[in-house]
Amino acid sequence: MSLLKIVTGKDTEILRTVCEPVDKFDSKLKKLASDMAETMVDAKGLGIAAPQVGVNARVCIVILGFNSKNPVTLQMVNPEIVKLSSENAFDEEGCLSLPKQFAKVERPKEIVVKFQDLKGVFKQLRLADLDARVVLHEIDHLNGVLFIDLVEKA
Repeated sequence: MSLLKIVTGKDTEILRTVCEPVDKFDSKLKKLASDMAETMVDAKGLGIAAPQVGVNARVCIVILGFNSKNPVTLQMVNPEIVKLSSENAFDEEGCLSLPKQFAKVERPKEIVVKFQDLKGVFKQLRLADLDARVVLHEIDHLNGVLFIDLVEKA
């Protein structure tokens, strides 16, 4: 495993690119996911997406249950939102690619997300609160969207 360089800057091209779907579930994908996870933990993040390390691929790593006794690090390949709750919540977000920037962002409280694991097996999860927020934030990265784009302009 090795630490990857985190791409920063709100106008950086890779962070504004809609990422390509993954169709090869091989050792290169597993290495990318492993290196991304190590990079995320080292940077004290709750999630990281491939474009944040300069890779155009629909891959993200998230920590679910962060405030629980047993947090889980999950690799998500080609994630897509299947359902959004109608109830929203505001909470503060930050981003490894936008150091020292924080803002309150409105997001759905609950989601259903479909994704593939590192072997290509499809999975689906219902997530709420912080877990939903983290996954939505990372999927936004895969679509070239940064959290600062979602902040209401006063």
